Amino acid sequence: MLAGISVDYYLRLEQGHDPHPSENVLEALARALQLDKDATAHLYQLARPKPPRRRFPGHAERVQPGIKRLLATWSDTPAYVQSRFLDVLAANPLATALSPIYRPGVNILRALFLDPGVRSYYPDWEKITSATVGSLREIAGPDVDDPRLTDLVGELSVRSEPFRRLWARHDVRARRCGTSVIDHPQVGPLELRFEKLSISGGTGQLLVIKHADPGSGTAQALALLASMIAKDDGIHEHSSQYDEQLADEHRGD
Repeated sequence: MLAGISVDYYLRLEQGHDPHPSENVLEALARALQLDKDATAHLYQLARPKPPRRRFPGHAERVQPGIKRLLATWSDTPAYVQSRFLDVLAANPLATALSPIYRPGVNILRALFLDPGVRSYYPDWEKITSATVGSLREIAGPDVDDPRLTDLVGELSVRSEPFRRLWARHDVRARRCGTSVIDHPQVGPLELRFEKLSISGGTGQLLVIKHADPGSGTAQALALLASMIAKDDGIHEHSSQYDEQLADEHRGD
């Protein structure tokens, strides 16, 4: 009644019997359901789905070499690349030191809900998890049959009641920028801004960059963490050179 359409037509839409609702109908539904901007965009995405992405079974997703080189040059800025379904594909040393969920090979969503050691890093864990689940739904869009998505959602639905509850809410969040707090065990609380930039190529990869306000306590703590990493790298490099020297001496003997 609020949308100005009949009950019969609304049921047809819900059941997928009218795959091409008009612009006016979509606008009326968004208004009647009081959807925000992100949820309205998601509604249009469901009603106007793009052709499904071509899938290559058995092929590991890769990051462009140029993006990897770019990450390596940012010694003072945490940054990583994530896939459509929140797998960390590449990260620089400062990102991996910042949180255990930013390590290559880790799925951010799975770690947030299933790794008990991760929760202590995030004072606002409930807010972070709610936003991340909403972000996954926004990124996935109408591509709900992707095996990677169904496996991830299925596993988390079985193993995590909080995830099951959040996924059932159907919230949609486009988190392309914002602020998050990390309670780091070595340098203390960090209030970091983040930006998520789409990487060209059509695979849905995002370059995620964390940064602090210049001159802030977080900026100083982040610089301290970067210096600790550099010091550790120097020790490891010296140790490696020493090991090589010993090996050369033994070969000489």
